[in-house]
Amino acid sequence: MRRAPVLICLLALVAGACNRRDDGPVSVSVIGGTDAFDQMRGVRLSPAAQLLRAATVEGLVGFDAEGRVVPALADRWIVTEDGQSYIFRLRNGEWPDGSAITGETAAATLRRTIAGLRGTALARDLAPISEIRAMAGRVVEVRLSTAVPDLLDLLAQPELGLPWKNRGAGPMKLTRRGGVAELVPLAPESRGLPAQEDWAERVRGLQVRPEAAAAAVARFDEGYADIVLGGTVDTLPLVRTSGLSRGNLRLDPVIGLFGLAVVSRNGLFAEPENREAIAMAIDREALLGEFNVGGWEPTTRIVSPEAADDLGTVGERWVGLDLAARQGVAAARIARWNQAGNSPRTIRIALPATPGGTIVFERLRTDLAAIGLKTVRVKEAQDADLRLYDAVARYGRVAWFLNQLSCAAGRPVCSAEGDARMAEALAAPDAESRAALLAEAEAEITAANGFIPFARPLRWSLVRGDITGFAINPWGLHPLLPLALAPR
Repeated sequence: MRRAPVLICLLALVAGACNRRDDGPVSVSVIGGTDAFDQMRGVRLSPAAQLLRAATVEGLVGFDAEGRVVPALADRWIVTEDGQSYIFRLRNGEWPDGSAITGETAAATLRRTIAGLRGTALARDLAPISEIRAMAGRVVEVRLSTAVPDLLDLLAQPELGLPWKNRGAGPMKLTRRGGVAELVPLAPESRGLPAQEDWAERVRGLQVRPEAAAAAVARFDEGYADIVLGGTVDTLPLVRTSGLSRGNLRLDPVIGLFGLAVVSRNGLFAEPENREAIAMAIDREALLGEFNVGGWEPTTRIVSPEAADDLGTVGERWVGLDLAARQGVAAARIARWNQAGNSPRTIRIALPATPGGTIVFERLRTDLAAIGLKTVRVKEAQDADLRLYDAVARYGRVAWFLNQLSCAAGRPVCSAEGDARMAEALAAPDAESRAALLAEAEAEITAANGFIPFARPLRWSLVRGDITGFAINPWGLHPLLPLALAPR
């Protein structure tokens, strides 16, 4: 047992962890391109852009390392008994230009930010907001047309950060040096918060590098990165084939959508029963088995049963049919389509150019060949019939899943009837009626067969054992500020 610390230190030396002083900068690699620096000012953010925006542009509230809502521009809030009014008291701080953070300026900025999200699924989630108004001094009220139990989770999203004159109020200062973001926590007193005597001793800088997955994992294995964030299914095989990184793998307990979005409405894809045939043919157990992740379960539902308001009335599909029977039904449908004089189709599937993307394609090619369909893999930017879709839920309710797949969110294949049930649910007088209407909406959207689910998403990180401020969480979002604060 006396040799254990020596062995641990040797391993750390091999990985380069012993080369960083405890108070030195933490090196963070985030999987994603260097366009994250430009993206962070937009509304469709990559994982790297989300992290940089959340670190430099606070919203009314934010997330801590464990995914819990914490104060940001607002230091406290109350919710009315009917759940239709959230009243936020802002901290006594200043915007980056030195002007005071007031109810008027914060409310105006929040209105502009939400308006800028128009056309996105997140805008659908925020649709119940009927009014944002300033009250006396540093108070903002957000009024709702119907109760939204998860409003705070929505307002904590990086996209809801509130920039003032294109600049954020912290909590960190970013300096870009080439492809690296150097981030330093702002002193509490500069943000209108009480000063902390030991602040200088508690903080350390971060060096955040957005980069390709292979480079990020290699940097971690070679000891140049302390943390890798932003891992998804398509890059997971890089960890499996690497050395030291496997023992530092962390998986977030997220829910969401992982599967194929149908993006063509022509030919074979014009009919919902043909789209269903493709969904029936896929061997989800075999697909997930290729990744060797314990506890990762396949699903045919578009809504996770772990959603808080799921009634369970919509179950898994084709329960009475095994894979052979499903593929038999699917093959018969494709044969009828061919016999009707239609030309054989080669299905174009857009997948990322990653090891995981290759695994998914090879599995799909085998399964679709079993029902008489040829497949070809195309780049993500090219025209396609099917496109891999991988998104983590921003809050744990049925509405998130259905909003992602709605016609209003721009889905090429969707259900107008499902959207109508969603609208009715939004206006429902009570939680029971709302849940029942959402179940009807799920049934309608499922029947449209515009999305072919595989399983919940996977989100992974690599974290050295001596790093503090990191925790797995249900949103797969890992704020940077906690990583820069040494524990008391």
